[in-house]
Amino acid sequence: MYRMAVMSAFLIEDSEIDLNKCIKMSIVHDMGESIIGDITPHCGVAESTKYLMEVAAIDKLSLYLNGNKGEEIRQLFKEYEDGKTPEAKLVKDLDKFDMILQAYEYEQQENLPKFLQEFFNSTKDTFIDSHPYIKDLVSKLYTARESNIPFATHT
Repeated sequence: MYRMAVMSAFLIEDSEIDLNKCIKMSIVHDMGESIIGDITPHCGVAESTKYLMEVAAIDKLSLYLNGNKGEEIRQLFKEYEDGKTPEAKLVKDLDKFDMILQAYEYEQQENLPKFLQEFFNSTKDTFIDSHPYIKDLVSKLYTARESNIPFATHT
């Protein structure tokens, strides 16, 4: 949890993207998951049901905030879900990257190479139009996975 926010804060460098917004959007995304859990495509939950669960979680959390902060959280969540802004696209790609990175970490931890291939299959062709930095991270992860070595952001 919160790895997407850390990646937004410390790994991405792009003057055309509001990284502060990416950090907040990543945190908002994770806040919803802190209530409903991280529902992956393999959980068997319909997208429409997942969305309604996430909206309810965000609405619940927003009630605890004073002033316009609750509305800011709802707007960041909506922007993320709409996926149209450069920031939302980047955070969505970080979410998908985080999923396959976590799958690879589990494979490494359990010494089961390629055991979680279905997670990689679910993101096939997802990163074609991604930010160059995301493409680079994905490429490095696939290289590490092919060689069955630990992943590093720098090589």
